[in-house]
Amino acid sequence: MSERAAPFYCPYCGDEDLRPHETGHGAWECASCNRAFRLGFLGLLTRGLQRNDVGGDEI
Repeated sequence: MSERAAPFYCPYCGDEDLRPHETGHGAWECASCNRAFRLGFLGLLTRGLQRNDVGGDEI
């Protein structure tokens, strides 16, 4: 079982000084702006993956 990825920066101030928050899984706190936030997975989209390329180089 692998661990989930950690956020690289705060979604509010953009700083990178993040630490896990005491409330549990997916919760983080930013030492720079003093905010706590939670990240979570909502689910898969029904449309699936869509490719935008047509197989050639555009000029």
